Amino acid sequence: MTNLMFEHDRIAAPEDAPRVHIIPFGLEDTVSYEGGTAKAPEAIFRAAKEVELWDDELWREPIRSFNEEIIETGPIAKTIEEGMGQLEALVRKTLEAGAFPMTLGGEHSITPGAIKPLVEKHDGLHLLQFDAHADLRDMFRGDYYSHANAMRRCLDDERVNLTSFGIRNISRTEVPFYEENRHRIDIHWAREKAKWDIEKALEPLRGKKVYVTFDVDGFDSSLMPATGTPEPGGMFWDDVMPILRHTAEIADIVGADVVELAPRPELHGCDFLAAKLCYKILAYKFAL
Repeated sequence: MTNLMFEHDRIAAPEDAPRVHIIPFGLEDTVSYEGGTAKAPEAIFRAAKEVELWDDELWREPIRSFNEEIIETGPIAKTIEEGMGQLEALVRKTLEAGAFPMTLGGEHSITPGAIKPLVEKHDGLHLLQFDAHADLRDMFRGDYYSHANAMRRCLDDERVNLTSFGIRNISRTEVPFYEENRHRIDIHWAREKAKWDIEKALEPLRGKKVYVTFDVDGFDSSLMPATGTPEPGGMFWDDVMPILRHTAEIADIVGADVVELAPRPELHGCDFLAAKLCYKILAYKFAL
């Protein structure tokens, strides 16, 4: 594996272009249905070699606007607690190098570790979550740090706010926390996506430092079956792209993760979708 993520017919960006650190972090410890997220970074890298670098929407090659580098992480920790500390250190080094952190999970439980250095750097952060699940449980099956309570752990820091799209699964135990924290949590339910007013929904993010956390199960299960907890009734590609683009237009995206891909050999299209999603996030960040 080279240290470049996107190589197909590539023309390099200038040396002084913004730097992106791709952090492969296939931690898998608390998955609750089907596993496989540990293999996601490798599958995404393989698919990324096939991503066409000319963007038909932006009518340019975004790859010429940034220089990405796949970071060597060393052996991934076996537990969430150790893993979050490990990832926190990797993101901190990325920020010290002046680079943009993009983490590839792995399960969603890694996000609290990924955002901690960013919250400290900016004294606050607005999370933009794409997900099928609210992830607001305090505990899940005895785990305080689980993929099912990733956003709850992020919100333990009062400087963090959350805007979510695509949610269509919330548990009884999450509802009280959500209702008590509506001033910090804004959920745009998947069942209402035909009525979403994107500009209005994203107005609270204007001028803010934003972190994009994208659980691929936010996509409809017919589009993204290769994930541990697929849900019907989800988002499609053309639901997501306007949200990402408008966020990049009005806010400062300072980091991102793509999590919960569980690759299947017969479903390589899901790997490609995740790889292209990564490219589009970077395209909107650096090439608008």
